[in-house]
Amino acid sequence: MHPHLIASFDTDLKALDRQVNEMAAGALGLLDQSSRALLNTDSERAQRVIAADRALDRLQHSIEENAVAIIARRQPVAIDLREIVSTIRIANDLERIGDLAKNIAKRVIAMDQPPAITKVLPGLSPLISRVHDQLQGVVDAYGVRDDQAALAIWRTDANIDALHTALFRELLTYMMEDPRSIGTCAHLLFCAKNLERVGDHATNIAETVHYMITGQIIATERPKADESSSVDPNLEPDES
Repeated sequence: MHPHLIASFDTDLKALDRQVNEMAAGALGLLDQSSRALLNTDSERAQRVIAADRALDRLQHSIEENAVAIIARRQPVAIDLREIVSTIRIANDLERIGDLAKNIAKRVIAMDQPPAITKVLPGLSPLISRVHDQLQGVVDAYGVRDDQAALAIWRTDANIDALHTALFRELLTYMMEDPRSIGTCAHLLFCAKNLERVGDHATNIAETVHYMITGQIIATERPKADESSSVDPNLEPDES
């Protein structure tokens, strides 16, 4: 951030930036805890994730209110206006990520635990790891205003799509081979889709960081490699 003649303007912008970083840390924490709950079928941890999501919602509302207040008081232009508008967009994506983590936690609580689950859960680990790295990377890019790092995240979204598609097909295979696993695998299909959507929101943040720094919108479509929608177009997570 460049200094302003009015010192209190800088104070306002730095406070807003701190809130976004706090919210990013919260979203990363919810993703990590919901993933741990999923891999360990830990209902108690899942309950804590659901409860913690409320704090993320409150923080998003606070960021929006503060951003609007700064616009009204300071009437910013150029890069200042881009920064403030970008914080609103990033906070919205982070709130959605919190919702997706909460949805995973709800599935953990609802999931049955037949013997087949021990075969299925390890397949989630590569997707979880890649999604976490994607979100951490874009949060770091925002923190230091690194456009190249943000673009690198944007370009690797297809990797998450490919992992999701592979896991989707693996889960369908388990369901066909063993009807007893259908209930558990159905929950895991939704968990995998929620994780894939976290990757999409991380990519959205990368696009916003690029816009915030350069003032340019990425004109080309992001790389995609997710074929699961062609198998079941109705398999969409409920971000609520």
